[in-house]
Amino acid sequence: MRSHNMTQGLEKAPHRSLLYALGLTREEMRRPLVGVVNAANEIIPGHVHLHRIAEAVKAGIRLAGGTPVEFPAIGVCDGLAMNHEGMRFSLPSREIIADSIELMATAHPFDALVCIPNCDKITPGMLMAMLRLDIPAIMVSGGPMAAGNYQGQRADLITVFEGVGRVRRGDMSEEELEEMAGGACPGCGSCAGMFTANTMNCLAEAIGLALPGNGTVASSSAARVRLGKEAGMRVMGLLKDTIRPRDIVTQAAVHNAVAVDMALGGSTNTVLHLPAIFAEAGLKLNLDIFDRISRCTPNLCKLSPAGKHHIQDLDAAGGIQAVIAALDTGGLIKNEARTVTGRNVAENLAANASRVLDDSVIRPLDAPYSKEGGLAILRGNIAPDGAVVKQSAVAPEMMQRTGRARIFHSEEEAMRAILGGAIVKNDVVVILYEGPRGGPGMREMLSPTSAITGMGLGKDVALLTDGRFSGGTNGAAIGHISPEAAEGGPIGLVREGDSIRIDIPDRKLDVLVDEAELARRKAEHTPLVKEIASSFLRRYARQVSSAATGAIMQDAPSRT
Repeated sequence: MRSHNMTQGLEKAPHRSLLYALGLTREEMRRPLVGVVNAANEIIPGHVHLHRIAEAVKAGIRLAGGTPVEFPAIGVCDGLAMNHEGMRFSLPSREIIADSIELMATAHPFDALVCIPNCDKITPGMLMAMLRLDIPAIMVSGGPMAAGNYQGQRADLITVFEGVGRVRRGDMSEEELEEMAGGACPGCGSCAGMFTANTMNCLAEAIGLALPGNGTVASSSAARVRLGKEAGMRVMGLLKDTIRPRDIVTQAAVHNAVAVDMALGGSTNTVLHLPAIFAEAGLKLNLDIFDRISRCTPNLCKLSPAGKHHIQDLDAAGGIQAVIAALDTGGLIKNEARTVTGRNVAENLAANASRVLDDSVIRPLDAPYSKEGGLAILRGNIAPDGAVVKQSAVAPEMMQRTGRARIFHSEEEAMRAILGGAIVKNDVVVILYEGPRGGPGMREMLSPTSAITGMGLGKDVALLTDGRFSGGTNGAAIGHISPEAAEGGPIGLVREGDSIRIDIPDRKLDVLVDEAELARRKAEHTPLVKEIASSFLRRYARQVSSAATGAIMQDAPSRT
């Protein structure tokens, strides 16, 4: 066992002395030491209850003969960081989380790991660490928040973001908005829709690194506590059988993750996170794979923000295992893929008698919301390396549209224009210099997209950016445009008033300017260079790769 390098032998008596100081007994030191990575804190609603899950995990480890040792991980709440400088640190935190877990689990050589995340960058960061370390490991998230209530109708965080635009439009008072804010997020858990946190927790299950139920079992339920205990016990089985994350994460797992993502209509952020996760296992996942699988995988679910259902409805309909079962009937799942249960996907489906319990929530393959998956990859003369749109959340009127470019060099500039009434029907809001390097940090654009919807323009105005969007974004919001403006990408050559053609079914995104004019603009163009106050963000900007490859931190600085 790895831990014996720290606990056993004559020369390790000083090490044991320090472990005795923790209250550990010699017998506990002889048992496998299992690191329990707990992202609990008092600022993220999705993480405020994770101590309870951690206690359940540790109980499960002890029941199976191991010694649990808990340590923390940081986390950024994207909702609280939204629309100010804090959002620049959200995506970079993914790398810090992965690095810090590697540091802790190598400096203190644990035999296995249980990772307990719940939100946004924490889940992918932990998955990256699990694959990088490649010791027996399992993930158990904190579970989803229930949907809230406002005046007898369901509400969630996105409802409140859109309410800001409604107030500016005059459709709601500030007092009504505050009432909505008080009821939309009723308690602990990851925000109730198919936003980034819940998408990633669901995909951890599809990848095979989390137990069935990880994505949808309610945060406040006894079933979530039991799932924690089961994860603790199961990691000991993985250790006994020497099953490591890279034994599970193969090309079959890549396929399954993307297929389930497309069926769910998951967050566009998966196009950043899945490549980064699979890269840790030496597997490449490029934008073409997303688009290829999307074209042959139907969209079976419309959860908030794309539709009226929430994660609690998906759980009642059979959860992620039911989605996998539905796809499997059409041969759209690699059911031979291994999972942390010790069984393959087909065996899991059979063992749990997995099936769809409500076909209004998980539609059958022959009656999907659309024949294609939730995400689409667009290319064109302003996105030669690709751009991403959640097509399942785009109104039919916006699937093909030509509009007038409105150019902004920051999210704040765009927000002032949107809420000030300067954006009108058929405008295309273009927000530049918000990419991984140019932001830096690739901020989410939930505030402007929600403001567009709240101002009543969701079916009339598109938004393009080299930044990214929240999983809660809906409408014709096209992000991750690559190469980004700060890299000299052609998105930076678009000018105020240019006509932009969006054709999602044909996967096209072009500015309607001839090549000679674009060449002239490029010859005269110098990308904007922002002054970066943070030393951390300066390092990040030097090392981060393009959004088209997952905004992965490179081993050495590639830029001066």
